[in-house]
Amino acid sequence: MKRKRLGDLLIEHGLLTDEQLMKVLNDKPREEKLGDVLLQQGIITEQQLLEVLEMQLGIPQVQLYHFPFDPKLFNLIPKDVAKRNLIVPLKVEGDKLFVAMKDPMDFITIDDLRLITGFHIIPAIASREDILKTINKYYEEESFDDFLSEQAVSPDKQDELMDIDAPIVRLVNQILSTAVTQKASDIHFDPQETRLLVRFRIDGVLHDERTLPKLMQGMVTARVKIMSKLDITESRVPQDGRIKTNVDFRPIDLRVSTLPTVFGEKIVMRILDLSNNLTDITRLGFHEKNMERFMQEIAKPNGIVLISGPTGSGKSSTLYAALNHLNNEEVNVITVEDPVEYQLAGINQIQVNSNVGLTFAAGLRSILRQDPDIVMVGEIRDKETVEIAIRASLTGHLVLSTIHTNDSIASVTRLMDMGVEPFLVTSSINAVVAQRLVRRVCRDCREKQEPTIREIDIFSKRGLEVQTISRGKGCPSCGMSGYRGRMAIHEVLVVDDKIKSVINRGGTAAEIREIAQQNDTIFLLDDGLMKVRDGLTTTEEILRVVALQD
Repeated sequence: MKRKRLGDLLIEHGLLTDEQLMKVLNDKPREEKLGDVLLQQGIITEQQLLEVLEMQLGIPQVQLYHFPFDPKLFNLIPKDVAKRNLIVPLKVEGDKLFVAMKDPMDFITIDDLRLITGFHIIPAIASREDILKTINKYYEEESFDDFLSEQAVSPDKQDELMDIDAPIVRLVNQILSTAVTQKASDIHFDPQETRLLVRFRIDGVLHDERTLPKLMQGMVTARVKIMSKLDITESRVPQDGRIKTNVDFRPIDLRVSTLPTVFGEKIVMRILDLSNNLTDITRLGFHEKNMERFMQEIAKPNGIVLISGPTGSGKSSTLYAALNHLNNEEVNVITVEDPVEYQLAGINQIQVNSNVGLTFAAGLRSILRQDPDIVMVGEIRDKETVEIAIRASLTGHLVLSTIHTNDSIASVTRLMDMGVEPFLVTSSINAVVAQRLVRRVCRDCREKQEPTIREIDIFSKRGLEVQTISRGKGCPSCGMSGYRGRMAIHEVLVVDDKIKSVINRGGTAAEIREIAQQNDTIFLLDDGLMKVRDGLTTTEEILRVVALQD
């Protein structure tokens, strides 16, 4: 039987169109596999790819989520071999060793395994994430026991914290690796009275990952501090640091913050995965109308465009995507940030350092002497920064920045609360983009359902109709949560002449909202509900981040 090509099978299953296939085949580098490129671009999910590969290759697919592993089998394959080649031993039958592989057509690895183990190798297909989770879970358990047994007999703790093979070092690396595999955005080390709790923030929601004995707290804290070049003798004041490392062969940047609490130092590590940096503006999930308005505003030669939202609402990603779009050899782009999260080629980025007097305001003042075309200020926090940003915009610069407010209209009134004259606000602000992040419905276990009576009521109040909504029923891909990944919802308020006249005469937020409605502004709630209607997220998620409006 002639084996069908992967692209043809994906088209047959309705996962891909002919146009998409031709575009990907034309654009992709020769050495990259079609499946990997489709995954990177988010056209298909890994589970959909595995199901089609199972049909194409005739090799069974295995879910490792609840697989009854025999821990002794993990002695057959060294951890570095398992991690590098993405393989996991499943079971032994006679002279056969069954292994789960990301790429069951990797015959070189299969030959190597045969030589290492002496068994005849029978491959099965599993997802990269499943394999990495399994490796992290089963290969690290011995180091945990080692740690507790060595705890009593290790007199020179300082040396142990530096030794790459020390159990505590392996344990911290292990936690990092698990967090990256599960696509966590933050790791929390929470000291409690009798234990140390490790929690991961995944898709914006905190989950308990594991509990460590209290006696390990000091060692874990010291190890993280050494990695982030902090003072390990100082535990009474908060400290901030940074770690640049590779986890599972991917470059990862970690921002580390320590905070003294009653039961010891709490540590939060923010993970910035440098390999999946979203700098493509078309992939931020803008509604067509919002996208058009946003692109028009950032294309203007001067003025201020603000992005508003609470901490962790993806403001930086949107700013970086806008800068990436605007960045070319004809413009001088300078940023002042705290901290510099992602480094962008061809852009001059300044790190705020208040210890030596380099604040947002001081940095911005100096930037204006550097002949910039586009200026990005990480955050507008005070009157001084606002005034310099306004001055920059009035002297022919495009200024991009963020502000912490609930919605786009509140951002305008917030500037005046800071003490800025209304005429300065109206002469400089081009647009305000409010944004939030909501969890996506898992594409592997998504099911269409009838909307509830309350949902129909919420939609009809906003002038929208809804036929079906989608919910995830829970599967191994999404950790049984029904959600996987996040997306942004937006509100783009263009400050036109009518809105300017309301601001200048000291009008209310309600008046501004009325004009925005007349201008067909898509508010956060409406953009969210449209994404619910399209089966991308759920009503619960939208109401979690946006209040219902009367």
